[in-house]
Amino acid sequence: MKAIIDLAPRGTAFKTAAAQLGEAERGASTDYRLHFESARALFSALTPARIELLDTLRKAGPCSVYALAGAAQRNYSNVHRDVAALEELGLVERTAEGAIHVPFETVEIHVALADAA
Repeated sequence: MKAIIDLAPRGTAFKTAAAQLGEAERGASTDYRLHFESARALFSALTPARIELLDTLRKAGPCSVYALAGAAQRNYSNVHRDVAALEELGLVERTAEGAIHVPFETVEIHVALADAA
């Protein structure tokens, strides 16, 4: 399963969530989709440091926030804040034991440019 992050018009997120719920209820494996209304919103929520954390966590495997901070060579409180934001976005999950992990094989970010008029 992969996470697909893109730009989409207002209201699209609700339609996508409803479609994903329907597919999940039928037992179909679906990709996780996350929409933002603008590139500014996307890159405000998904900063370069957070993208690097996703990569580090994917390589390290399930671990504590403390272990992730060490692997990323970053301050614990900053990593803790970024992990909380990534959890809220649905890009990071916790195991039953409380370890954090990236539940996706890949994370794709799509930013389509406007068509020339």
